Amino acid sequence: MKTKIILLILGATALFASCQQSITSDTSKSKKGMVKVTILYPNGDGKTFDMNYYSNKHMPMVASLLGDSLKLSKIDKGIAGRTPDEPIPYLAIGYLYFDKLSAYQNSFGPNAEKIVGDIPNYTNIQPVVQISEILQ
Repeated sequence: MKTKIILLILGATALFASCQQSITSDTSKSKKGMVKVTILYPNGDGKTFDMNYYSNKHMPMVASLLGDSLKLSKIDKGIAGRTPDEPIPYLAIGYLYFDKLSAYQNSFGPNAEKIVGDIPNYTNIQPVVQISEILQ
């Protein structure tokens, strides 16, 4: 029982530390009113994800295609679930930041086929995409 409590505390501490790091780095370059495109890769049985390809080939290709409209990009690698017994909910999460929604739409639209077509090179996961406005 004591070991489980210690593992739970360590897991929560690691999760808190990673959240703090992410919040600090994201807010240092992003600002209120910007648009953030979040690409989530859910974990599950049989799901695969090549982080090396994603971070060294896919995301640089995306940045090149989107050009100056892309203001910032970030990648999170899932390392733990909420508790030591829970699997990570997402294998990876990508973030793309733009000044306006139209900047994203105008740069992604013409390149969508190439960007989406590269997905099978690093994962068998159908990504979930959310577009948000940064409030703080």
